[in-house]
Amino acid sequence: MSALVDQLVAQVIGLEVGLLSCQARLAAVTDDEALHDLRTTVRRLRSLLRPLRGLPGVEQLEVAASAVGQLTTPLRDREVLAAYLHQHGHHEAADRRLRPQPDAYRHVAQSPELAQLLQILDAFPRFIRASEHQKLLKGLRTRIEKRLAKQWHNLGAALKEPGHDRHRLRLLIKRVRYAAEAYPQLDKLPANAVPRLKKAQAVLGDWHDCLQWLAQAEQQADLQPCVAVWQRTLVKAEGESDRVLDKLSAHCF
Repeated sequence: MSALVDQLVAQVIGLEVGLLSCQARLAAVTDDEALHDLRTTVRRLRSLLRPLRGLPGVEQLEVAASAVGQLTTPLRDREVLAAYLHQHGHHEAADRRLRPQPDAYRHVAQSPELAQLLQILDAFPRFIRASEHQKLLKGLRTRIEKRLAKQWHNLGAALKEPGHDRHRLRLLIKRVRYAAEAYPQLDKLPANAVPRLKKAQAVLGDWHDCLQWLAQAEQQADLQPCVAVWQRTLVKAEGESDRVLDKLSAHCF
């Protein structure tokens, strides 16, 4: 048990250091990957926390991490769209979306949401150690393994439902993948699962991007030149996602 708790504390401290680094990069606007790295670090934290629900301090930390996610999602979506527009020659439309980003980066760095997350995260290792001393972590390994197994079972059940709910499957696949990254020593995925999960997530990500961009194009005139391509890409991604999801179901469940 002590080794598992030590690994957990080490991961939390590493994630805190990562967040502080991202905060400094955002405040100084040093590079255009800082926001993405911040969101990746928050995602890794949430994946680490999900199987720990019910333990002291976890709920507060999850709420704080969720708030940072909600704050930064629109900014990251704007970055992704601008990158696509630049890649396809729509430079003016891309630049319009990137112009507010430096101020947005500084706002995130100074935001109460990020400050709250860092404050709670700094105290969390002490919560874990106190819980260990109070014998509240008895059976922690089994608890985590059961939570991971349940996530895998939920994905398998969703894949077998008639008519793929792509939104739900995208969420479930991300949870399973990121949980496996958070707890590699405890996860028991089939040997061929990870590359198939990555492929499914990528295809569903393309589908989701097109869906979002088409909705934005209804309100933003400078996106109209992209609509026809996005409509074709959406149809293609729907077909490809069905094939990839069917293979995932057939080979891993």
